[in-house]
Amino acid sequence: MARKVEGTTMTEENQAQVTPMQQIEPQHHADKAPRESLVTVDDVTVKYSGSTAVEGVTFDIATNEITALIGASGCGKSTLLRCINRMNDLIPGAEVTGTINYKGVDLYGEKIDPVQVRKLIGMVFQKPNPFPKSIYDNVAFGPRVLGIKEDLDEIVEKSLRRASLWDEVKNRLNSSALGMSGGQQQRLCIARAIATSPDVILMDEPCSALDPISTGRIEDLMEELKTRYTIVIVTHNMQQAARVSDKTAFFTVNVNEDDKRFGQLVEFDDTEKIFTNPSDQRTEDYVTGKVG
Repeated sequence: MARKVEGTTMTEENQAQVTPMQQIEPQHHADKAPRESLVTVDDVTVKYSGSTAVEGVTFDIATNEITALIGASGCGKSTLLRCINRMNDLIPGAEVTGTINYKGVDLYGEKIDPVQVRKLIGMVFQKPNPFPKSIYDNVAFGPRVLGIKEDLDEIVEKSLRRASLWDEVKNRLNSSALGMSGGQQQRLCIARAIATSPDVILMDEPCSALDPISTGRIEDLMEELKTRYTIVIVTHNMQQAARVSDKTAFFTVNVNEDDKRFGQLVEFDDTEKIFTNPSDQRTEDYVTGKVG
């Protein structure tokens, strides 16, 4: 059944609601465990004002893995990514069908609070978007919104350490985040995302606006973070997907009978297989550069 999603905001009333999501506590595992699905995407289709953006997507996301979504522009990668933490709720006319389960809970269930979803499934955007606040206040923002008042200093330090930024900013926490370099700003946004103790971090082309050195640091950071978090990354950089991800989903653009374009998942498999021995000719054509 289609479910039209309406705009939502982080209100105190929403935060106070007790929902099934609040019964699920994050489980961070330092040691590599057998592959275990954390999020399952089942036959998901997204439409904007009646027009299909991406259709019939099915795959699973495992704990402590990096899953890369690749494909040409307009194939629905970012649209699908935003569905996982209900960011599409904020877009008027968005409609989602199919199911997305997180630890067996339907994220689009009637009693699910989107604020709680975004607490457990954080987001880092393509362009670094620090708030016009201090470095400290950027990281503390999420916990404060969730009503956390104690141990903020500890949360901020731990988040900055996990984002490999603490040593660079510990003596200027009260300085404006807008004075940081682009690479530092993106790592600050990662620290801000993990300050609410999520299970999953979604990254929408997090390195596209960065120089090669900063990109390398973000990639190294992702490898470190996956020991504690599950990561899903959208990237146009196939080399990046091959370097950092465990699983890869390849999307392509199709045209329907009305001559309108929509995205579709072609293949989902181990990253090594996708790049060395894909099952679909369309995947091989894309990763070898024949089409793109």
